[in-house]
Amino acid sequence: MKVFSVVGYSKAGKTTTIEAIIKELKKRNYSVGSVKDIHFEEFKIDTEGTNTDRHRKAGAELVTARGLFETDILFQEKLDIYKIASFYETDYLILEGVREANVPIILAADCIKDLDERFDGRSFLVSGKISDEINEYKGLPAISALSNIEGIVDKIEETVFPLLPDYDPKCCTECGYNCRKLCERIISGKNKFSDCIVLSDEVQLKLNGETIKMVPFVQSILRNTIEGVVGELDGYLKNGTIEIKIGKGHEQ
Repeated sequence: MKVFSVVGYSKAGKTTTIEAIIKELKKRNYSVGSVKDIHFEEFKIDTEGTNTDRHRKAGAELVTARGLFETDILFQEKLDIYKIASFYETDYLILEGVREANVPIILAADCIKDLDERFDGRSFLVSGKISDEINEYKGLPAISALSNIEGIVDKIEETVFPLLPDYDPKCCTECGYNCRKLCERIISGKNKFSDCIVLSDEVQLKLNGETIKMVPFVQSILRNTIEGVVGELDGYLKNGTIEIKIGKGHEQ
């Protein structure tokens, strides 16, 4: 699943841009999911006194409201974008207003000042109201979603990639860069997504079906520990594949 974010100040054209992008991606037969970040402290879907509100106040950690035409799952916390993304299986996931995720960014703005404040190395395209006035900004193409949505989605197809990790540089710089810098270099064409060592499938750990990302140091510990034990068994082949499953219900 490929992930990118559209960021910008209120009324800059973010939602209009995303709406047009979704329609064009659907025209190209992609499945699309979206996440809207709401920067309003008082926001909540559940309201005082409803049955689900009463469930929550009684101590339920996860509350689900199932209606005739939709199902709403209410977590009692703000989830990070990596946990949220794990619920999606679409071709593309579009984030609106999410800046902290380590993903390519489309800048939506209505003036140059806003672009100056929001620009960083993860930016790959400018849109929103300002794109009616300029054709480029610091080398980035400025394309209007209203007049050339095909051009925007062409650039998305060319640039966007799956979600990268975002580890503290103290934990992992095995690719030669910190995670944010690697994201920037992939966007600029200086590196490839496959250069992320953490996403290598050489050592995988799954807990209840969910893949756990591990920095190379942890991968190395796990590999050495398992190979140290299994290496004493008949049938062990150096550099061969080892599979271990613990728990009831796994396939035999």
